[in-house]
Amino acid sequence: MVATQLGYAVLIALLLAERLLELRVSRRNASWALAEGGVERGQGHFRCMTLLHGTFFVACLAEVWLLGRPFRPWLGVSMLAVALLAQGLRYWAITALGRRWNTRILVLPGAPRIRTGPYRLVAHPNYVAVVIEGIALPLVHSAWITAAVFTVLNAALL
Repeated sequence: MVATQLGYAVLIALLLAERLLELRVSRRNASWALAEGGVERGQGHFRCMTLLHGTFFVACLAEVWLLGRPFRPWLGVSMLAVALLAQGLRYWAITALGRRWNTRILVLPGAPRIRTGPYRLVAHPNYVAVVIEGIALPLVHSAWITAAVFTVLNAALL
């Protein structure tokens, strides 16, 4: 089991590194949006959302390591595929927004709503991706408590 736990830790570390790079892009895009007259909405949720999403990765690892969650190939492989599809949806949403994408809710007054990419199909595709990832990523290594708790807390914030 240690080998699968290490593999899972590497997966989580890679996703965490990717999120840190995204934060750099987000800061740059947010600066641009504010300079263009962007108005921030939902500031009260941002701190809670940041805390929840930051602890999510720690909780995934903690549950697997501390509670000895097993790797079940049929579940792990299918949930990894689902998590990767969610990641693809996130990137599609980020690409569709271009410079307007950031982790905050910044509205550019007078700018048309984005209706390309996944935004043709759903108003908030990144939220959909986060919900899917919040269930699938913990279940890659049977961390069902993290999947359940994150899903409930994330739903409360959305």
